[in-house]
Amino acid sequence: MAMIEWFEDLSLGMRFKSGTVQVSEHDIKQFAAKFDPQPFHLDDDAAQKTIFKGLAASGWHTAAIAMSLAVQTRPFGPHPLIGLGVDGLRWMMPVRPGDILFVEGEVVGLTPSKSKPQGTVLIKWIAYNQNGDAVYTFTPIGFVPCRPKAI
Repeated sequence: MAMIEWFEDLSLGMRFKSGTVQVSEHDIKQFAAKFDPQPFHLDDDAAQKTIFKGLAASGWHTAAIAMSLAVQTRPFGPHPLIGLGVDGLRWMMPVRPGDILFVEGEVVGLTPSKSKPQGTVLIKWIAYNQNGDAVYTFTPIGFVPCRPKAI
């Protein structure tokens, strides 16, 4: 893949794939205790009695992991992933202790700004587990600077 540095370096259909991260029971419980303290994220026995039928990571934990993996792919080259919001955020299935996650992204929208030296970029990211099952998806509305004009 060519080096991405500016909005003009991106193209529709361009794809990115992250490395992996394994989610531990400790990680799930630690995140939940701080940010989403519900029984199916904190207690194995209580989780068995829910629709999850076992301990499941908070969806927000999954979102944070997916964001971290997306940032690590550096889809905007040296520029940070700054955006205006997120479209299409969905949790498709629970993330369990021991799951190994990675994300794949595809550029699905490119719109140059009419008034600023930047463009809006939509990358549809899908998080998968070690079995190739899609567990989460999101499409951030990001913006990337345009190549500076030569003087």
